[in-house]
Amino acid sequence: QVQLVESGGGLVQTGGSLRLSCAASGRTSSTYAMGWFRQAPGKEREFVAAITFSISRTTYADSVKGRFTISRDNAKNTVYLQMNSLKPEDTAVYYCAASTLRGGLPTYDSWGQGTQVTVSS
Repeated sequence: QVQLVESGGGLVQTGGSLRLSCAASGRTSSTYAMGWFRQAPGKEREFVAAITFSISRTTYADSVKGRFTISRDNAKNTVYLQMNSLKPEDTAVYYCAASTLRGGLPTYDSWGQGTQVTVSS
């Protein structure tokens, strides 16, 4: 199991920036990728971005492409989400997650507690 702790959320105005951090500990050697998800009030949790550990391949939701950047620091076992040009619709609780390969497919099986991001208009 991997333990994940997010930080960096807060209140920002439209057009502002925030950087989220996710520190991983535990059995990180089996981690295939780490990702960020978000859940707004009354909505389902949705994928935001992910980065693989082997070759740092990144993927993004269409809604954040060009505005958000996911990166990682292997030495610190930390993944970051740089969020620029924030919009009110980015308001949500952001969750960090770690995936392992199960049957050859990546499965997000470790989750952080979440950090609130609020973008005011």
